[in-house]
Amino acid sequence: MWRSRYSRRLRALDAGVIVWAVAGAFGVRFGLTDLSSDNSREVDYLLLSGALTVAWWIMLGFWGSREPTILGSGSEEYKRVLASSAWLFGFVAIFSYALRIDTARGFVGLAFPAGALGLLAARWIVRQHLALERSRGQSASRVLIVGGPHSAAHLVRSLRSEPTAGYLPAAVHLPGALSPNSVLRELNIPVTGVESDLLSILRVIDETQIDAVAISAGVGMNPEDLRKLGWELAAREIGMILAPALTDVAGPRIHTQPVAGLPLIHVSTPKLTGGKKVAKRTFDVACAGLLTAFLVPVFIAVALGVKLTSPGPIFYQQERVGLRGTTFRMLKFRSMKVDADTELAGLLRTQGSDGKPLFKVENDPRVTSIGGILRKFSLDELPQLLNVLGGSMSLVGPRPQREGEVALYDDAAHRRLYVSPGMSGLWQVSGRSNLTWEESIRLDLYYVENWSLMGDILILFKTFKAVFASTGAV
Repeated sequence: MWRSRYSRRLRALDAGVIVWAVAGAFGVRFGLTDLSSDNSREVDYLLLSGALTVAWWIMLGFWGSREPTILGSGSEEYKRVLASSAWLFGFVAIFSYALRIDTARGFVGLAFPAGALGLLAARWIVRQHLALERSRGQSASRVLIVGGPHSAAHLVRSLRSEPTAGYLPAAVHLPGALSPNSVLRELNIPVTGVESDLLSILRVIDETQIDAVAISAGVGMNPEDLRKLGWELAAREIGMILAPALTDVAGPRIHTQPVAGLPLIHVSTPKLTGGKKVAKRTFDVACAGLLTAFLVPVFIAVALGVKLTSPGPIFYQQERVGLRGTTFRMLKFRSMKVDADTELAGLLRTQGSDGKPLFKVENDPRVTSIGGILRKFSLDELPQLLNVLGGSMSLVGPRPQREGEVALYDDAAHRRLYVSPGMSGLWQVSGRSNLTWEESIRLDLYYVENWSLMGDILILFKTFKAVFASTGAV
């Protein structure tokens, strides 16, 4: 029911936004003309506006931008909205050129950006409402997980950690397992049995009233029964999901190739070299340069505030570990009193944090009066834009850490040094200083192994939201 409800809602919203964009572009370009008069050009554009409105609405559906499987999380929905809009106006441009039709550039130039931005904004609003419902356990697909105990437990945790994705683990079936392990009991999820024959599994599916079946690794079923299970699920209009034993792999890295009737999954490893490295560096320099120029008044105001409220230098420099283990001097506006580093060891011993990675001092007495405000809104980190311009940091990347923290790295954690550290990153938009050491390393490794320029842009947008909300600020 929630699928049909949201599908109707999206169709209505899309129609409203498109009519608003096209009508607005027509009004701005031609004004309120009297169409009853002999004004054939405006009448032709009125007909074009109607055709464009209908074609745009159909194109969004044809491109699959309203499919339930992409609603609620990820960027695929937004990509399909932009792709369908761009293709439509590309067809309009080609059609106009081929038939030598003099299409008003102002009309098209207004309708396309206004409509695309309006559609994205409308989808974002709907997504917020859907996320709120899913956080309450509503508007989600009930999933029966079929597989081995350990892989099923991992899948349950993963789906529960992302409720906005819309998959609610309802029960677990363990074909061929000796007994449910303690991990599943701790997760408090029903285990429907260990039978591996097809009829028993179908009976469980009918009894649990689920919307989808997720086949995880270690499933004790032969390929023939899995194929028959797919047929039965299709007849019942129940989704079938294959969840391989891959973790922390982004969608663009996954490529499926059918070979001899088998869906082989190829996982590519992105390398930040060559053109990609140039693109990231160009993006960093351009954005950091613009931000630095735009924020000059803020730099001056913060510098005066630091200088007038406490004795000592305006800037604070600290040695951090960067690309390939090289060290650099990271700049910050000083938010603590002078010689604060000499008091750190004693404070950590007092709070029992001595020797722990990602150490943080609670209610730090070294923070100055203005330092608390600077840290709350991350204003103390603005001078790192100069580090970005100098090449020792990037706008987005793993968290820059001290040598003492790097000394605690294992072999896997050292992979985070394959790229330059960033002013922001997945750790910034996923909890900031509230993250544990393990969570921070996992997010940094995910970024390193799944880097993309579009991912950097999305992280920067989310950073502004995290900063203004002061989430996990230190």
